[in-house]
Amino acid sequence: MSTFLSPSIMPILLLIVSNVFMTFAWYGHLKYPAAPLTPVVFGSWGIALVEYWFAIPANRIGHAVYSTAELKTMQEVITLVVFSVFSVLYLKESFTWQHVAGFALIAGGATLIFKA
Repeated sequence: MSTFLSPSIMPILLLIVSNVFMTFAWYGHLKYPAAPLTPVVFGSWGIALVEYWFAIPANRIGHAVYSTAELKTMQEVITLVVFSVFSVLYLKESFTWQHVAGFALIAGGATLIFKA
């Protein structure tokens, strides 16, 4: 079995892809503040549907190896990383030391989940 297809790696890869879609669904429209809300909501909903096609298998496959708390923790840390890259590269927002410190504290808390 390929390393990428292993139940310990595949969920991480699927969660990364899932979070890219979800980040665009939730925040991509912020680049276009004048866009009408109704089409934005339906467009975001469509993107989120694609996100589910990655998130659900990630959790199903991952649950063979990880607890639900570990899966959720991975998802949150991945979300922070994907969001950070997205906000800087796509939305052109600054990433300050406060963001780094806050995310580091969250990541520090996440490590506690895996020490059980």
